[in-house]
Amino acid sequence: MKLLHQINLAFGLMLVLVLSVTAVIFHYVLMDHFIEVQKKDMTAIERSITSTIAVGDLTFVEQGGDNAVASMAATITAAPVAGVGAVITDSTENVVFSTVDAVPVWTSTFGTATAAAAPGVVSIQKLREAEDIQYLVSKSSIPQGTLTLFTPMSKIKEIELSLLGRLLIVLFVGGGLVFLLSLFITRRLIRPLLQLQGELQKVENRRFSEVRLIQAGGEIGDVAQTVYKLAGELEKYNRIQKQFIQNASHELKTPLMSIAGYAEGIRDGVFEGEQAGKGLNVIISESARLRNIVTEMTLLAKLDGEEDSFRFGAVAIPELIEETVERLNPILVQNGITIETVLDTNDNDRLTVRADRDKLLQALINVVGNAARYASQRIRIQVRIQHKQLVIAVVDDGRGIPDKLLPHLFHRFVKGKDGETGLGLAISRAIVERCGGRIAARNIPEGGAEITMRFPGMATAATA
Repeated sequence: MKLLHQINLAFGLMLVLVLSVTAVIFHYVLMDHFIEVQKKDMTAIERSITSTIAVGDLTFVEQGGDNAVASMAATITAAPVAGVGAVITDSTENVVFSTVDAVPVWTSTFGTATAAAAPGVVSIQKLREAEDIQYLVSKSSIPQGTLTLFTPMSKIKEIELSLLGRLLIVLFVGGGLVFLLSLFITRRLIRPLLQLQGELQKVENRRFSEVRLIQAGGEIGDVAQTVYKLAGELEKYNRIQKQFIQNASHELKTPLMSIAGYAEGIRDGVFEGEQAGKGLNVIISESARLRNIVTEMTLLAKLDGEEDSFRFGAVAIPELIEETVERLNPILVQNGITIETVLDTNDNDRLTVRADRDKLLQALINVVGNAARYASQRIRIQVRIQHKQLVIAVVDDGRGIPDKLLPHLFHRFVKGKDGETGLGLAISRAIVERCGGRIAARNIPEGGAEITMRFPGMATAATA
């Protein structure tokens, strides 16, 4: 079942349950209200009758006078007793007067037994004890005996059911309108999800560039924004992968062509003597270059795919820089490059980062080695603490980085004029980012380029 139908069904069932409970509550509330109102009316009627009945009527009744009965009947009939029955009994429980079904009112000989035998006459004893749930009963003492007022519950129920029916009609009509409104609102809420489903299908089919941003509010809008960004990242990654394959094919094809060409020439006798020796040297150098490319591609694949390839620990940056300079010293001497190391503090505890030492050494060697290829005379390595981050800046005094190359400098197979494989800086970026840092490059106004690596300090990393 679709989510839209599930929500509407759940809301409909909840609405029916709420309306049913409300109807039951209304029923009991209205019944209690009408009963209380009727009791108040009967109390008022009792007071009216009691105040108007003559005190001397009892004397005439005891003497058997019909005039007393007639006078009492006229008094009660004149009182506001519409819908209310009245029975007056004397001290010996004889019925003096009754309005039940127009039964004739007799003298003291008209007792309870006689009244009960008459059709439609209510038992006075049951009325007084409120045993008959079909009547609402109220009794009070008067000088002539006891006045019992009663009214059928059927009349109260009839009024209550009539009013309850109207309320239920209004309630269920309102409930129906609310349900229709919920259908409209639900469709508006679900529509972005349906649109988002279509965009996710585009992602599933690898049509990342066709994914559009779904405009929605709340959490759905956040998910839509995330999907849109995800599609952008996947498109970028897909483009980089295609470029990587193209560049890798080109980089591998060039040394393979040289190796194959010289090998075939030597085999066929095209190159002999000194030329054959040169051909063998080319084969050896191109094989070494090919080996380097394959090694660095393998390293990049490991950095991208193997989560457990890093062994983190505390790494002292001054010691790492010293080892980097020692390893690159032959190239530096050969190119006549001097390196200056500047530390803003001698506190090695502050100049420590949490990283994989061997891999971070490889990243630093790649960055400094790249600077050595383009520097004119000098390289400066500066280590400083900035905004609770440890910053390693490698600055050379060369020609700088071409503007077209600068935004793509750390991508794979992107290299300058004197570059080798185009993978060194890409490897450095992968290592630095896996160690929680960031790497960036820029041209400086004085001339030359600066590559900075930023890492969280040990205190910051420990807190995190």
